[in-house]
This record gives sequence, structure tokens and C-alpha cells, in this order.
Amino acid sequence: MSDHKVLAGARVVLPTGIVENGRVIVDGGRIAGQAPEDAPVLDLSGHWLVPGFVDMHNHGGGGASFTSGSVEDVLKGVHTHRLHGTTTVVASFVTGETDFLVQRAGLLSELAEQGEIAGIHFEGPFISPCRKGAHDETLLRDPHPADVLKLIDAARGQARMVTLATELPGGLDSVRLLAEQGVIAAIGHTDASYEQTAEAIDAGATVATHLYNAMPGLGHRAPGPIAALLEDERVTVELINDGTHLHPAALELAFHHAGAARVAFITDAMDAAGFGDGRYMLGPLEVEVKDSVARLVEGGSIAGSTLTLDRAFKRAATIDRLPVESIVQAISANPARLLGVDDRVGSLEPGKDADLVVLDADFDVKGVMRKGEWIVAPQGVSARVPQTA
Repeated sequence: MSDHKVLAGARVVLPTGIVENGRVIVDGGRIAGQAPEDAPVLDLSGHWLVPGFVDMHNHGGGGASFTSGSVEDVLKGVHTHRLHGTTTVVASFVTGETDFLVQRAGLLSELAEQGEIAGIHFEGPFISPCRKGAHDETLLRDPHPADVLKLIDAARGQARMVTLATELPGGLDSVRLLAEQGVIAAIGHTDASYEQTAEAIDAGATVATHLYNAMPGLGHRAPGPIAALLEDERVTVELINDGTHLHPAALELAFHHAGAARVAFITDAMDAAGFGDGRYMLGPLEVEVKDSVARLVEGGSIAGSTLTLDRAFKRAATIDRLPVESIVQAISANPARLLGVDDRVGSLEPGKDADLVVLDADFDVKGVMRKGEWIVAPQGVSARVPQTA
């Protein structure tokens, strides 16, 4: 029996642009080029059909932490974000003791090997105490290459990114090491100058960890890292589009200077994403979430976010008024490319995984498919409509 499905009638966002009244054919777990005439059709008229979202910076959700939770907790967090359209997620760690991070990397590398997560991101401990954000200052250390390599080795080929304050001793050598290992060197939680940031980019850094946040502001005499990261075509900048981390003008500035091809929307989500207000732990630090904003109990620093990528998409479309094609590029295609998985995910093309999101006219999620299986099945749409020529 054929395992084809035809999703028809939606506004489909392809790498080449938007197709009105488009069709996406699913065969098993993949997108296909054609379907038999008797394949069932799902009529998605009045909806958008976009690639599954790819989150390359995410600490947890659904009440579960990627840094400290059990395997079941991690899977719960992953599932929470899948319900909101994120079909590919990288598990991010916050700063911890080396032995603890090594143990966690070994545990989560198994989930990466099973395809549940797309790899591991070490956000810390190699960051600046001047820009530590929601990281325990007593656990921070300089990014000496041997220490960086220890974490990379513990991840058994599943390390995807390391965030560094590259101005610290060993920073540039660690950037070069990461580039040699095929791991993204991301500049973040940094107090670097413009010149130091440019030097790190020349050494091989290619990502700005949550641009603007946890780094010096843009200055007219001392432009700092923001200017260097925005102007260099080799760098992709992460943005947390939740209305708390960034003013809309800052987001507009990033898109204007970097362009949609160099922006990656992320959540930087912590446990409370998709779960609710309350008290949580982010690594060893206590966090209070109030009105969906997470802050450290001690000091009040913003502590990640409670964002899900469907909310970032809707805000970008309805408040920031970005073109839908640009949003899809930033939320799916660009992070997939950076992670080296764009041969499988990040766009709706034949041969790729059938990872996709159905949005209504208001950009609310109505369906989520991952590898050909509905995680959220569309409701109120017509099924098995006869195909037309």
C-alpha cells in the first residue's frame, strides 16, 4: 500500500519563494516529488505550510532541563518544543563543573545518536565574568584548548557549538581548535572590543551567541563586538525574538545589516518554556519566572527565555512585519545550514525529511509533522479530497 500523503491548497514557502495553492507530497518519512493518483489529499486552503523549525540554542522546556534533567526529562523538553513546531533542536548546557559537563555530554550524545536531538551546545564555562548573565561566576574559566577539547571529546562527535569569550587567554587558539574539529565557535558572553572580535572571526568564529545580549553595547567610538559581528559576512547572528531580550529596532538593525541569510532565530529557552511561571533551577542558580520572563532570584539578570519558536515566528510576522520568506530562512534554513543538517531539514524539498509546520492565517500552529508523522494533527481541514488534474 502506498504511504503517500498530499498536502494541498496552502501557501507553501519554498527556497525559491512562496507558492500559492501549493502542494507538498510526503512519502513515508520524506518529501517526495510526485504521488500516485489515488493518494489521499489533505486540503490546507487558507493555511501556510513551512519547514519545521530548527533551534540551535535551547536549554529545555516543559519543566525539564537539558543541563541537569534525566533522559526522560530531556525527551519531555524536546517534545514540548516539537508541539510548537521545532522539529530539530540542539540541547544547550549552561556552565557547570568540568566532570559534570563531561558526564552530561556522554548522556546526551546517545540521544543525539538516536536522532532525538541534533547535538550539543556548550554555552559556558569559557565565558567572561564581566558578561556572565545567568551563569555561576565561580565555575567560569578561561578557554584553554585542552579543556575545550575535553568537552568536545566527551560529546563523541555530537558537539555542535561552543560559546566562548574569545578575548580570554586561550580564546583564539580554542577557536582554531573548534574550527579544525568541525564545531561551531560562537562569540558570546564576551567583553571583547571591536578589534578583538574581528580577530576571533578571522580565527574561525562563525556565530554570535544571542547578539546584543551579554556583550557590550554598540558605541560610536568603541563599537565593540556588535558592529564586528554584524558587518562580517562570515558570521551568523542569533536573535531571541521574544519582545524582552530585544527592542524591535535592534532586530530591524540586525536584519538590515546582516540580512536574512545571516540571522538565526533561537529560543535560549529554559525549563519554563511551554510550562508556566514559578521557581526553577538553571544549572546551580535559582530562577523566578513571572509573566513569562525568567530572571535570576539573586541579582535579577535575565535567565534565558520561556520562548518557543512558533511565538518568535508570529512576532516576526505580525509585529516586526518581516517577509515570511525571511522568517523561514532565519528559523529553519540558516540554523540547519550552520548545524550541517541542511541535506535533511530546513526546507521543503524532495528527498528531505518530511518535517513541516501548518500555520493558520494568524500564524498560529495548527499542525506539526516530523519525519512524516503528525505530532500535532491539523483539525478542521478536509481529508481525502479527490485530486484534480
